[in-house]
Amino acid sequence: MNQALAREWPSSTGYGTERQWRARIALGFEARHGRTALPQLTHQGPLRVQRPFYPEGPVCHVYLLHPPGGLVSGDQLQIDAQLSSDCHALITTPSAGKIYKGDSCGVSQYQQVRLQQAGGSTLEWLPQETILYDGALGHSDTRIELSGDARFIGWELICLGRPASNIRFSNGHFVQKTRLYRDGVPLLLEQQQLQADNAIASERWGLQGYPQLGSLYAVGFSEEPTALLAQLRASLESLTGAHLCVAVTWRRGVLVARLLGQDSEQARLCFTRLWQQIRPALLGLDATLPRIWLT
Repeated sequence: MNQALAREWPSSTGYGTERQWRARIALGFEARHGRTALPQLTHQGPLRVQRPFYPEGPVCHVYLLHPPGGLVSGDQLQIDAQLSSDCHALITTPSAGKIYKGDSCGVSQYQQVRLQQAGGSTLEWLPQETILYDGALGHSDTRIELSGDARFIGWELICLGRPASNIRFSNGHFVQKTRLYRDGVPLLLEQQQLQADNAIASERWGLQGYPQLGSLYAVGFSEEPTALLAQLRASLESLTGAHLCVAVTWRRGVLVARLLGQDSEQARLCFTRLWQQIRPALLGLDATLPRIWLT
């Protein structure tokens, strides 16, 4: 796990355009005595986890904590998780993440996530949404590396501005990269650059003015789950409308759901309902909500 923490960041220190504040955490999961344990844990700076929870027996639930509550200019978070064979972990966060307004020097805020899974492992990566404050200069880079028959369910939810306070994301930018591999072969490579004043934020071919956007991914099906896709689409009929648009697709072995919405709670509820249907079909387990979501 020390190799994960040893990855190099751009070398710069101090304040002004060169300032950086770094936080790193590396999680190593192993199968022990009939359940998934977390024997390897290394951290630096303000990134922590609470003790593992086991609300459903062998599955290890972990809550990732960032005590400052959000990213300011110069913050760089690095999150690594490695799962050995026969592990099953669910990682979530206790609350929404925040990327605050960038400073006058234009120093960006970064989050890097690397998830590595051995064959036979299962990971559910279910963080709560990330809120981009007006003027944020955010960068997010998520890389998922699967081996063999590893299974993965994960999502990313972004809120542009603070619609509940009638504060729009009218300045700043957000660069989001997501890369998903199996045995080194890319299954999904995505990058989007959201500029507050760009047409993509408002035009019908882009975000259409919706402040909520999200993607959900599920990987590990042996073949296209035709019946599940029909079930998911039917279940969305009662949720979608003028305030929420969701589409479910299948390509290259990846089930993908895309979301545009007006309300964070509604978006979170929608993805939770999709997960509650995907989990039994992919993992053979009923969906057990992390108890932190209920507090």
